[in-house]
Amino acid sequence: FPNISSTGLDSDEFCKRLLYEKKVACVPGSAFGDTVNHFIRCSYAASLEDLKEALSRIKSFVESLK
Repeated sequence: FPNISSTGLDSDEFCKRLLYEKKVACVPGSAFGDTVNHFIRCSYAASLEDLKEALSRIKSFVESLK
């Protein structure tokens, strides 16, 4: 559950924008209750190469929010 509170986005908006802007899917923390709305759920059921690419895209997305 990565904490995304420093981005200023709630988990729904973060996940929606990440999907459309960087083509990376994750699950909003809000799906697990109100207390985890500033977290996202990531799956690691992929190849190491795909995970590295996804992390690179997430990093680029977060940097674009600053």
